[in-house]
Order: sequence, then structure tokens, then C-alpha cells
Amino acid sequence: MNQKMNQKIDDFFEKIITVRLSDDGRAVNIIDQTLLPNEIKRVDLRTKEEIFGAIKKLMVRGAPAIGVTAAYGMAVLSRGIEEKDFASFRRRFGEISAYLASSRPTAVNLFWALKRMEDKLDSLEGEETDVIIKELYAEAESIRNEDIEKSRGIGEAGFGLLKEIREKKGRAPGILTHCNAGTLATAKYGTATAPMYIALEKGWSGGDMHVYCDETRPLLQGARLTAFELSEAGIDTTLQCDNMVSALMAAGKIDIVFVGCDRVASNGDSANKIGTSGVAILAGHYGVPFYVCAPDSTIDRDTPDGSGIEIEMRSPGEVREMWYEKPMAPENISVFNPAFDVTPADLITGFVTEGGVIRPPFRFRESV
Repeated sequence: MNQKMNQKIDDFFEKIITVRLSDDGRAVNIIDQTLLPNEIKRVDLRTKEEIFGAIKKLMVRGAPAIGVTAAYGMAVLSRGIEEKDFASFRRRFGEISAYLASSRPTAVNLFWALKRMEDKLDSLEGEETDVIIKELYAEAESIRNEDIEKSRGIGEAGFGLLKEIREKKGRAPGILTHCNAGTLATAKYGTATAPMYIALEKGWSGGDMHVYCDETRPLLQGARLTAFELSEAGIDTTLQCDNMVSALMAAGKIDIVFVGCDRVASNGDSANKIGTSGVAILAGHYGVPFYVCAPDSTIDRDTPDGSGIEIEMRSPGEVREMWYEKPMAPENISVFNPAFDVTPADLITGFVTEGGVIRPPFRFRESV
């Protein structure tokens, strides 16, 4: 790949870094994703309330990005803990961690990252406070860097699937994705979009693949975020309403489905943005391979199956009035608005992980 193309991809990733530390190291710096695609605005989060609110309000979203934000948040907030003896410091640290954990119930990466930060703190008992804080910052940075490597591994495995389709059909693969499991949802590359970005890094042009993005009602993450970032990267991209997937598959436009997820039960049942299970059902009907792209940190080995995954219920206003100048439904109508649904394992062709593609039967008891 020529140097010019390399630079273009690097510039793209630099433009939309989802989460990082502020220049002074005293804040978590994020892109406010509620303003995309119309405005790219970076926001510093300095208090626990600001970090909680950014996760709750979806200013930062996507399971891996939430985990990185929480890790950085715990490092930043540790500086403000006034108690200096270890037991008191640990108690206050745990209280802040529990507070951030209550921001969203479904994304397992949030709890995984917070526990990792607590475990790191526990390993530092007996050290001076300054040393503890420095090590917490280093741990948060490691979590971010590891997420990048995991996403790249997912991309490499998924790119192999795209190459197979291209070689078999002799044309650009048609890829469907739902919600945003892109670089905006992670530290870099994304999960469901990682195969496309790796394709660019390996010399494919944006026209060597075609991505169809579900708009993803009611919060339109596919329209506002995935379509935005893929088109910014120069990838041929088409946006469609969620209820148009069947028409696309019937017309033979879709060769493969890549979606992300927020939690995987140990039997392979997967919770992802609402509407994902419907896509899986359609894919099964039309014989389209359906892959869930997920790092190992998204697998919840303590939950046997999807029935044990708590599903976040969100505000009725997101359905009745959001995005409209006037409410588009009766003011007092009841609204069913779950943030996620669970796709049963038997509808999933395979999991694309940092360790490769895993096919049925799924038994996620140990690390992939």
C-alpha cells in the first residue's frame, strides 16, 4: 500500500479517537457522539458525575469504549481521593467504582474494566499514594492499548472471511452491519468494522467492498455513527432503514453480516443493540452468514445463557419525540424501548474474536 493511502487512514483514525486522556492527564477526553455526524466535539470529563453522565447519555458508547472510559475515569478520579491510608483509599475507590458501574447495566466491559482497576489497586497495598496513582494510570493505558490490539486481531480474522467471499464471487463483498460497532465504539478499529479497516490497511480500496448500514432505530447509531465513519474512511457505504434488510437480502446484495455485541453468555447467546436478533433471523432465512465480532472481554462466563443478561430499558421519549420537531406519537402512549435484544446462539454462524473465528458449538468457559 502506498504511503499516501497509509497517511489517509492514519489521519482518519486520529480525527475520531473515541476516548483518551486530556493533555494535562486530569480528565477523560471523549468525542461527544450525541452530536455526530453534524459536529465533532471533544469533551473533558473531570468529575465522577460527568463520567457517569457521559456513559448514561451515550456521549460515549460501545462496550469496549465504555470500558476504556471507565478505566481512565478511575485513574483520573483516584487523584481526588483525600484519604491517604490504604484501607480508606481503597474504600473510597470502591465507592466510586460502584457508582460508575451503575451507569449502564448490559455492557460487560464496563464491569470488567472497573474490576481490573480494583484488582490493580489491591496489588499495590503498601505503596505510597503517588506510586498507586501512577500505576493506576498505567493500567488504564494498558486497557486501552490492549483493546486496540484485540480489535486489530478481530479485524484480521474478519478480513480473512471477506477475502474468501471476494475470491469465490469475483466481486466486492456486500456487508451488512447493525448499530455502531465501529472505531467510535472502541479505542480503534472497532469490532464489526475492523475487518473493513484492516482491508484498507492491506491495500483494498473503498470500492473493493460495499457496506450496508442499518439506521438502527430509535437512536440511529447506524445512520449517525457507522455511516459517518465508514464514509469518512472512503468505504462505499449505503444507509437503509432497519425494515429494509429483508429486501436487501432477497436481492442478493448481502454476502455477510458483521455485528458487535455488548455481552456474550457462556453458551453463545449474545446481547446487542435492539434489532440484531431480527437481522439474525432474516440472515438464517436467506442463508447469509451471520457473525458476531467480539473481544474476549465481552464474554460473560458467569452467565450460562441469554436469559440471564439484564436488558436496559430506556426513555419513552427516544421513540415518541427524539429527532422530530414535534412528537410523532400520542403524548401518553406507552412505549416499549429496550436498548438490546438477545440473539440465540443457534442463529450465529460464528464469533470473530482476536484469537480467530470460533464456530459452533459455542462453549465459552475458558479464555479464547
